[in-house]
Parts: sequence; C-alpha cells; structure tokens
Amino acid sequence: MSDPVKTEIIRHGLLAAAEEMARNLCRTAYNTVVYEIHDYGIGIHAPNGDVVADVPGIAVFTRANDHGIKKAVEFLGADALEPGDVFILNYPYWASAHTLDPLVFAPVHHGDRLIGFTSCRIHVLDLKQKDPGYVLDSTDMYQEGLFFPATKLYHRGVPNADVFNIIRFNSRLPERTVGDIQAQVSACVTGVRRTREIADRYGADGLIGAMDAINDHGERLARLALRKLPRGTWTASDFVDNDGVDLDRMIKMNVTVTIGDDEMVIDWTGSDRDVRGPINVPLGLTEAFCSLIYKSLTTPDTPVVAGNFRALRIVTEPGSVMHAVPPQPTFTLWTGLIGGEVILKALAQGMPDLVPACSGGDVCSMMGLGVNPRTGEPWLEATNEAVGFGAHAGGDGEDGIMHLSEPGCRNNPVEVLETKSPMFIESYGYRPDSGGPGRYRGGVGVGRTYRFLADAKAICLTYKTRTKPWAIGEGREGDSNHVILNPGTHREVVQGGSYNHLVAGDVLVNNTGGGGGHGNPFEREPERVARDVRNGFVSVAAARQAYGVAVDAETFEVDLRETAALRAAAATAAG
Repeated sequence: MSDPVKTEIIRHGLLAAAEEMARNLCRTAYNTVVYEIHDYGIGIHAPNGDVVADVPGIAVFTRANDHGIKKAVEFLGADALEPGDVFILNYPYWASAHTLDPLVFAPVHHGDRLIGFTSCRIHVLDLKQKDPGYVLDSTDMYQEGLFFPATKLYHRGVPNADVFNIIRFNSRLPERTVGDIQAQVSACVTGVRRTREIADRYGADGLIGAMDAINDHGERLARLALRKLPRGTWTASDFVDNDGVDLDRMIKMNVTVTIGDDEMVIDWTGSDRDVRGPINVPLGLTEAFCSLIYKSLTTPDTPVVAGNFRALRIVTEPGSVMHAVPPQPTFTLWTGLIGGEVILKALAQGMPDLVPACSGGDVCSMMGLGVNPRTGEPWLEATNEAVGFGAHAGGDGEDGIMHLSEPGCRNNPVEVLETKSPMFIESYGYRPDSGGPGRYRGGVGVGRTYRFLADAKAICLTYKTRTKPWAIGEGREGDSNHVILNPGTHREVVQGGSYNHLVAGDVLVNNTGGGGGHGNPFEREPERVARDVRNGFVSVAAARQAYGVAVDAETFEVDLRETAALRAAAATAAG
C-alpha cells in the first residue's frame, strides 16, 4: 500500500509542475490566443498516458491529450520514445482536435525507464490550411493543413531542423507559428525536468506508485458521487446551425444518458451522419467533452485525473458527427464545444434541481486578420466572448462569463486588440433582456462592437444561433447568439458562423446569448427584478411583461399595487 502522505506530497508536486508549465508557456508564446485567452491544455501523465495533474484552459483539451498520447504510443511503439525526445501530433483522428490545435508531448525518463509524459496543446495560427485563419467549409481532411502523425520535433534534445523548416515554409505566419510551437516545447521540457526531480527524490517506483494511487483515489471519489445521483435513462437532442457546407441543414446531436449503479453511459446513437462540412468531431474530443460534464456532476472540486472517468462509458457511431473517421473534415470543432449542454438537457429531465439550464451555449469567437497599415505586416487577432449561464435551482445564472467548455479561459482585452490590430472597439457590455426569465434568471450575454480601420477578413465562429438556450420548468428561453454586420445600414446582415471580407469602416457586432431561466418568472421576488432593472440586466418593459413587476424607470422602486394587479391578471389568463 502506498504511503498517503508521500502520495499527497507527490500529487501537489505534480500540480505545481503543471502550473509552472503553464506559466512558462504564457511567458514564451507569441500568440495572444495563448497568453491572453489561455487557449491551452497542459498535463502530466502516468506511463500509460493517463493524466495525473493538469492546468485547464480549454477544459476539453486535457483529456484529449490522454487520447492523443495513447494513440501516438500505439503508432510509434514504446521503444521509439527516448530521453530528450519531444513529439508533435495533430492528425485529428488521433490528436482529438483540428490541425491548428497540435499536441506537443514529451516522454519522461528516469535513467532509461519511462515514468510518464508531459503534454501541451494550444491553438497555433497557421499550418497551411486552405484558408487563412480558420476553415469553415472543408469537405475532406486534405483541405485542412499539414498533418504530423507523432513526429519528433526534438530527438534526444536536438531539434529536428527538417520538421521546423517544413512548418516554417508552409505557414502564412511562420515566426509566430514556430515561436508558439517552441513555447509548447518549453512547457513540456519544464514538466519533464520537474517530474524527473520528483522521481529523483522519491524514486521511480515511488512516483509511479503515487500516480496509480492518485488515479485510484480519483475513481473512488467519482463512484461515490455517482451513486448519489438519480437512476434513469433520458434522451435529448439539439442542433448545430449548419456544417459550413450545406448551410440550410441543421445538424442533429442526439444523446441518451443512462445512470446505473456502477456507471454512466453517454450514447450518441441517432446523431446525424453524412455531414459534409468540418463540424465532425474526432472520437477523442467527444470523450473529452462528455468527461467535462461527468466531472462537473461528480468531482467538480478536485483536479482532473484519469481515474475520475473510469465509471464513464461513451458510445458513438463511427462516421457520425460525433465520431469522425478519415477523410471526414473536422476543422470547425464547435460540435465538441456546444455538445456538452445537450447532455445537460437530457439530465435536466431527471434531475432538474442538480443541473443548470442552458447557457448562451457557444464560444462565440471572432477572428480578424489582414495587413496592418501601421506596420505593413500581417495581423491575426481573435477573442472568445462570454455568455450568460443558465439559471439553476439555487439561483440566477452568472452574467457574462466564459462558456463551460473553457473554464480556465479569458477574453482578449480591448487594449490588446486595438494595439495589435486595426480594429477599434466602439462598445462592449452586457446585453439587457438576453437572460431567460424565471424565478431564477438566466445570466445575460455580452455585446462587443468592432469597427475595422482597414480592409480585413472577419471570421465568426458561432454555431448556436438558430435554437435558443433552453430553460428548466416554467422558466423561459434565453436570447440566442447572433452577429450583425453594418447594423442600421442598407448592408445590415444578421448571421452566425461566417467568413466575411470587410472594407475599412465596416462594423461588426458580436452578440452572445443569455442563459435559460429556471422556474416561473412570476414567482421571482419583485425586489430582485427591480435590482436587475437598476443594474441594466432587465429593461423596465421586460420587467412588466416577463415578470409582472412594475418598476419606476427613474427611482427603480417597485409599484406594489400595480405589480399585484399585473400578476393577478397573468394568473387569471393562465388559469
């Protein structure tokens, strides 16, 4: 039996090492998507690839790293892993992401013995995909950029110049792309050094034994929590707006969730097949976002370890949108970002007091790129926007925070975007009335207005605009995400996912959705409605119509007599 005190010391040592990896990554990365937004996933893994310590940015990255490492070892063979090696893997069906989210990983050796791995995944800017910035309409994998099937970036500590030259000569932004990959290497090497130091102190057997104990303990915690959840089987569906190719076809995500005595099964049978565009999801990413929801229900207060997920079983159909196979395109990964809330939608049928209503439901990214007239150099900047979270049985949804798929992430500040690009942010703030009414209100989304000061491309990555964020009980839906080009002009266009060619002076407004409500909005305390009006979350008109509360627009006081009359009239109409 392992020593629990030593195991806990080693566990915290590994977590500290992973955090140092993240710090070094952010200090050395060239790309604001990494060092400002924290679009990364970092982990330290046991010799079999199971994660034992992580630093979440994009939460679904870390478990996807497990999948990628195991596929790489299966492909290469353990004998191909040597001390000082560093690998790059971005073949989507193994790496669990698109080509611009390469997994860089390094084996950790103590002497000649393999004792683990370190991993770092980020979003890089360009690897010869067919379109600069992002690909929205590829129809096969060969349009999506360079593939590296577990390729050595470093061999025994020596850089592989051939590979770096291939990257450099096949990237539209070679300096930033190579620089970011080298930042990933730096993070992995940091993790290797710190993990090896732990092995030096406690012995390789002590470290590996502690890793096993950490994962076994994670399994026990998750199983104890699973046994407290309601038993049953529930099914739900939702839709991705389109696949980027067949623009009028909404893509169905269908899930059946079963909770038994010993496992949770998440079954995606019935999800759409024959999806031509690049929203198909590699299996490893489906496993990752399912794991995120399972983690939130069972062990939300402890760091991610692979043992947490031993009681989770995921069923998919190869060739479906939830299990891409070669050569299906996978570049636009939004199915894997918005699919988690389809699981919550199913669970809400059996445990409405334990799960929240739908959030705004999307990451709502906007990416701008072009040539900066101030410098004459190419520029590319992006940010993900916050959404409103769904209300729950214990209270209102949070207002304007990052989507549940990226809990460790931030948005890109106004000052950074304006400094590094020819974009001017005309306004940025909460969206009144976007949160779904309810006894508990859905959180409100945000709106950011961009004015482009030079010709540019603007890529909008928003794929939940045609369906509204669902509510729970008698709550009401939140307002949906949407993008407006040139509002108030004869060229106004309302859209979702799109690749836009803009000219200097064009305006783009990125509006994110609010969360669904929970419970009857006419049961919300009038004082809370008045506070929402005062804070700008709910308008005076919506307070009357949606909540039956009369609020003075000047004093924000509640007219109790008129409120009673409004609610009585609503009750009569409903009865």
